[in-house]
Amino acid sequence: MKIRKVEANNRKGEFRIVTRSGAAYDYPYAKAELQPESGNKVVDVVADRELADEAFTYVLESGDEGVVHIEQVLEYNRDPRHLRDALVYRLTLEARRRVEQSPLGRRQLARRLGTSPSQVYRLLDPANTRKSIDQLVSLLQALDCEVEVVVRDRVVSG
Repeated sequence: MKIRKVEANNRKGEFRIVTRSGAAYDYPYAKAELQPESGNKVVDVVADRELADEAFTYVLESGDEGVVHIEQVLEYNRDPRHLRDALVYRLTLEARRRVEQSPLGRRQLARRLGTSPSQVYRLLDPANTRKSIDQLVSLLQALDCEVEVVVRDRVVSG
């Protein structure tokens, strides 16, 4: 996800990030690694071209610079698309681990899933974000795994 625009609001103590898709997010100074303070405010903030507009750099009055990646912003805001992508990634890694341990070959898995071996390879590719949770659950079930969803209260760290 690319950052189109970022602004600092020293009065509110937060950054305002707008992505190229038009989504807007707030990110508090308190979550930044280098935290601005009342005597050391943000004087400049820009989407970082060197980081492919996937992060922003800010400069404090002291001259110190900090960087915040869009992943940190999405995680803080509990963005549903980001959370879904993180879940798909974790399921993919688990499926890869299970495939390596399984006596079933990729062709046998493909037959069990009713698909092609190339589709099985795509499902096992962590870089492929165009797969569904349904497909990964089916793959894990073909590997004789039981997939459960656990919902619990989120632990908020101070």
